[in-house]
Amino acid sequence: MTTVREGSAPNFCPPVEEGITIQLQDEKGDELTLEFLGLVLRDERSYGFFFPVDEDNPALSSGEVVLLEVTELDEDGQPEAFELVDDEAIAAEVYADFQEATRDLYRFE
Repeated sequence: MTTVREGSAPNFCPPVEEGITIQLQDEKGDELTLEFLGLVLRDERSYGFFFPVDEDNPALSSGEVVLLEVTELDEDGQPEAFELVDDEAIAAEVYADFQEATRDLYRFE
């Protein structure tokens, strides 16, 4: 099992284990595999950061991240449904929070 590095902000929830992937279906019905990088809590909302995983980009590699807002929780309070964040200002603010919280974990370009 891989040891999880911790973020440095109280509004950041890291994954319980590095390399965790989830399957989501996009609006066209296509299956996507995304590596979960963590949640940022902001203004009573939760935003998940993910890395798209495929044959050429396996989990634990690097590249652009996808920001999704948590829209539903399951009975255990875990994220169950997500939507793309359309508001660019909110996306920029939440991404800045993610960068700050994970500055010791990831290198941003």
